[in-house]
Amino acid sequence: MAAINQASSFLCSSSSSSSSSSSSRRHVTRSSINFPKIGTNTNLSNLIPKIQSNKVFVEEISFSPNKNHNKHPRYSSPEVIEKLYVILEAVSDRVEMHKNIGEQRNNWNNLLLTSINTITLSATTMAGIAAAITTIPDAPLESLKLSSTFLYMAATAMLVIINKIQPSQLAEEQRNAARLFKQLESEIKTKIAIGNPTLSDVNESMKKVLAIDKAYPLPLLGVMLEKFPAKTEPAVWWPENLRTTAKVRNGNNNGWSEELEKEMSEVVKVLEVKDKADYLRLGDKALKLNKGLAMAGPLLTGLGAVGSAFIASSPHNSWAMVLGVMGGAMASVVNSIEHGGQVGMVFEMYRSNAGFFKMMEESIESNLKERDVESRENGEVFEMKVALQLGRSLSELRDVAVSSSRCGEEEIDEFGSKLF
Repeated sequence: MAAINQASSFLCSSSSSSSSSSSSRRHVTRSSINFPKIGTNTNLSNLIPKIQSNKVFVEEISFSPNKNHNKHPRYSSPEVIEKLYVILEAVSDRVEMHKNIGEQRNNWNNLLLTSINTITLSATTMAGIAAAITTIPDAPLESLKLSSTFLYMAATAMLVIINKIQPSQLAEEQRNAARLFKQLESEIKTKIAIGNPTLSDVNESMKKVLAIDKAYPLPLLGVMLEKFPAKTEPAVWWPENLRTTAKVRNGNNNGWSEELEKEMSEVVKVLEVKDKADYLRLGDKALKLNKGLAMAGPLLTGLGAVGSAFIASSPHNSWAMVLGVMGGAMASVVNSIEHGGQVGMVFEMYRSNAGFFKMMEESIESNLKERDVESRENGEVFEMKVALQLGRSLSELRDVAVSSSRCGEEEIDEFGSKLF
C-alpha cells in the first residue's frame, strides 16, 4: 500500500513541476490523475477499468439494425456446394457425350446414304446391262443377274435398318440434348456464383438431369425413341414441377400485378392456339412424309431385286427389265429425299419446338396457379424471361396480349414467338 501511495505522490508532483516550467513559453492545460484513497478494506478489483469485449463490439457493428453496416452473407454448407459441383461435372460430361455421339450419328446418315445409293445404282446398272445382252450368245447374263439381285437385297436390308433408326433424327436429338445440358450447366454455375444455394437447388438440378436423359436417351436398343409414332407429341425434357421459388423478392407482391397475370394468361392462349398447334400440324405432315418414304425405299429395291432375277425369262422379260432398272433408279431418288433431305431431323425439330412452347405454357400456368405471390418467381424477371424466350421486347409482348384479349381463339392471327 505504501508503494502505491508513493507512486501517486510522485505523479502529482511531476505534473505540477513540468507545467510550471513551461508556462513561460506556452499555455498548457493542467491535468492531474487523482487516485482514490486506498484503505485496508478496499477491493482492488474495483480499481480495474471494465472494457467491453471486442467480440460484442464487432457484433454490434456488424449486426445492429441501427447501424449502417451490411450484414454478413450466409454461406451454404460445404456438402451442398460439393453436391452441386458433382452434378456440374456430370452435366459437363454429358454435353461432350451428346456432342460426340451426335456427330457420329450424323456421319452415319451421310455414309449410309452414300453407300446405299452406290449399291442401288450399281445393281441398276448391272440389271440394265443384263437386259441389253439377253440376245447376245455366251454373254455373262447369269452373273450379272445374280450380282444385281444380291446388291438389291443388300440395299434393301440396309434400308430397313437405316429407316428404322433414322440417323438424321438421332443426330438432331443429340444436338438438342447437348444444348439443353449446356443450358443446365450455365444455370448451375450461376447458382454457385450468386451464392447461398440450398438442398432444393441440388434436388431440382438432379431432376432436370434425369428428365433430359429420359427425353433424349443415348442407347439405341431398348430405350430408343419411337421414330414413327401414331401422332406428333411435343417433346418433354423438364421435370413435372417446373416452377422454382424466386430468392429475390420485390416488395409484398413479388413483382406481380393483376395486369401482369392477365398478360401471361393471354400469352398462354396465343402459344396454345397458334405456336404449338402450328408446329404439331407441321410435325404430322413431316411424320407422314417420312413414313411414306421409309416404306417406299425398301419396297422399290425389293422390286428391283425381283425384276433383276427374272430378266431373260420369256414370259416376264419386259416387266422384269422395267422393275430391275426403274426400281433401283426410283429407290435412289426416294432415299436421297428421305435421308439427304433429313426428313427425320425436320420431324424432330418440329416436335422439339412444340415441346418448347408446351414448357413455356406449363411454366406460366404453374406460376399463375400459385396463389401465394411470394412463392412465385419474381414477376418482373419472369416477364422479361418470357419476352426473351419469344424473341420479343416487353412492349411487343404486351401488345400480343392486348391483341389476343380483343379477339377469340379462332381470330388470333399473330404468333407469339418471333424467334422461330
